[in-house]
Amino acid sequence: MNRSIHVVVRGRVQGVSYRYWTHAEANRRGLSGWVRNRDDGAVEAVFAGPDGQVQEMLLALRSGPPAARVSDVEIIAEGGVDAGESFRIRY
Repeated sequence: MNRSIHVVVRGRVQGVSYRYWTHAEANRRGLSGWVRNRDDGAVEAVFAGPDGQVQEMLLALRSGPPAARVSDVEIIAEGGVDAGESFRIRY
């Protein structure tokens, strides 16, 4: 069963390679979607793929790369999220 989610990750997540780490982790899990920095200092992302892989990604987001300090991962939408065909970094 496939799942799609739209999330916002808060904490020290900009300037610590969080987007690049997310890109690599999503590709490793075979997910489609995107990730980008927000003006408010958070990182926003969409993930779509098999439910188990999306759940793994959701758990991994809570840690992030070594220099990150995640304070919150908020799911702002679930299901019906347009993720595209591959995973990409938006600028």
